[in-house]
Amino acid sequence: MSYCTVTVAGHSIYPPNPISIPDSSSHRKQTISLLQKCKHINQIQSIHAKIIRNGHEHDPFIVFELIRLSSSKFNSIDYACKVFHHTHNQNVYLYTSLIDGFVFSRSYVDAIRLYCQMISESILPDNYVITSVLKACGSLLALREGREVHGQVLKLGLSSNRSIRLKLMEFYCKCGEFKDAIQVFDEMPDCDVVASTVVITCYFDHGLVERAIDLFNRVKTKDTVCWTAMIDGLVRNGEMSRALDVFREMQWENVRPNEVTIVCVLSACSQMGALELGRWVHSYVGKYRIELNHFVGGALINMYSRCGDIDEARRVFEVMKERNVITYNSIIVGLALHGRSIEAIEIFREMLRRGLKPSSVTFVGVLNACSHGGLLDLGFEIFHSMAKDHGIEPHIEHYGCMVDLLGRVGRPEEAYNFITSMKMAPDHIMLGALLSACKIHGNLELGEKIAKTLLDCGKADSGTYTLLSNVYALSGKWKEAAQMRAKMKEAGIRKEPGCSSIEVNNEIHEFMLGDIRHPQRDEIYNKLQELNKILRSSQQGYYSPATETVLHDIEDKDKEWALSIHSERLAICYGLISTKPSTTIRVVKNLRVCNDCHSMIKLIAKLTNRKIVVRDRNRFHHFENDTCSCGDYW
Repeated sequence: MSYCTVTVAGHSIYPPNPISIPDSSSHRKQTISLLQKCKHINQIQSIHAKIIRNGHEHDPFIVFELIRLSSSKFNSIDYACKVFHHTHNQNVYLYTSLIDGFVFSRSYVDAIRLYCQMISESILPDNYVITSVLKACGSLLALREGREVHGQVLKLGLSSNRSIRLKLMEFYCKCGEFKDAIQVFDEMPDCDVVASTVVITCYFDHGLVERAIDLFNRVKTKDTVCWTAMIDGLVRNGEMSRALDVFREMQWENVRPNEVTIVCVLSACSQMGALELGRWVHSYVGKYRIELNHFVGGALINMYSRCGDIDEARRVFEVMKERNVITYNSIIVGLALHGRSIEAIEIFREMLRRGLKPSSVTFVGVLNACSHGGLLDLGFEIFHSMAKDHGIEPHIEHYGCMVDLLGRVGRPEEAYNFITSMKMAPDHIMLGALLSACKIHGNLELGEKIAKTLLDCGKADSGTYTLLSNVYALSGKWKEAAQMRAKMKEAGIRKEPGCSSIEVNNEIHEFMLGDIRHPQRDEIYNKLQELNKILRSSQQGYYSPATETVLHDIEDKDKEWALSIHSERLAICYGLISTKPSTTIRVVKNLRVCNDCHSMIKLIAKLTNRKIVVRDRNRFHHFENDTCSCGDYW
């Protein structure tokens, strides 16, 4: 005799009262094997028809596999429901397979409802169905229902089961009931690293960074998953520097990172502009032969793109054996950010030739490329092709790209008409882009109209007030500029402080406006004054500080000083004194680069014979030989 075994969540189980199968008869085994080899729901349906013709439609083993494969593998929950409801003698295993299917398809209410139906029919739950329904309760934040399940766990004597305890902790953490979660946690065996990881992850989910760090430091023996959860949580909460510190500590402890760790660290590098550390991670991938799949490859492309080395991003893309839509999106978006518009469009066309279906993100990337390149006709051609050729209705971000494109080519009035003809209301990002175009092209009248729209609908942010103040200041309307600053103060809106960072010798150095915290501040300011003096000398007399961009009615001398101590200039000066000649300097700034800094950096690049790459809020600027890749529009 032999028995058919089915698997749930990696565990082998038997349906109740297993039916013995004579060794000479392999019909059931063959049927289940055929079902497991199916690659499409249509194949499942075809085999199901034969099962019915052979009178085996109520066989618990076969029905279990039909429901499991239909719901979880092929995401055909409706078909799985039909199979379930036409089956006699439903048991806990069949309920488990369908509840799992509901959870897999994120139909959490249906999963909980089916579990309640099972209980009402006096079918006792087991470990597997309990963990599944707790996941549904946690995802739905259904605290009352989850507590009832916990009560059933205690009543049935299942509370000692480790999987249930872990899922109960996760459920309570998701619902923000940390007291209950810790109570369950305290009942776990000491040094249970998996349980600790569950709580750490949930703390991060709720933004409780310090609690997560404290718990992480309770944990004596940490595995790769625990370290990865810590790094991922810090990254998700914007703690990039701390995430990289944890990764370095992980290396000291000789814990080998896995694929997920690598992607998390690359994400932190991307957001901080930590290129050298990103390069080291890339070398680690090669050294330990971590597969350069879509997951890792896409993260590397994104890291190099965001850290200013688009050429290396392109090389990673070229060596990847397999590329999917996400991979193409990463390189298209990267090339667009760096002003490599033609290359981005060529990659987009290659993607279409390969028969890959572009996504909404693809079009954001390629339309941004058209915008940065000033490719008006091509941009509108691609924009109209979204719905016409690819069945993708444009979203607000796609319309925003077109507004930005019209503004770049000097047509702010057309951009405004384009906005008024949209099927949806414009957001503050789109209107802010148009306001910026009005500032660049000196269209005060339209700029005031756009700003009024933002102010009236309550969508104005610090950038709106600053931009309009700039527009007034450039027109010499100091009274109006002051009024904008006063309104900003009254509204309780604070201007985000400018911050620039530079990586030198694998360390990130951050600078604020007029920063004097750096240990080498004297050398930095000496270099700054040296550059200012040279650029104002008779030999370099083509530089004149853009004092009109300073939004205060003060003396020109004071305005010049206010401009010269911007954070990006301090970061560049530190790069000049701390790196070898001809080394590319890469700076990351959280705000848009001002006009005066942009002009100044072009001259510094020429004077020092350096390439300077600056990433600001909008895009990358590659400064070389008194030119910038943005074409002086950003």
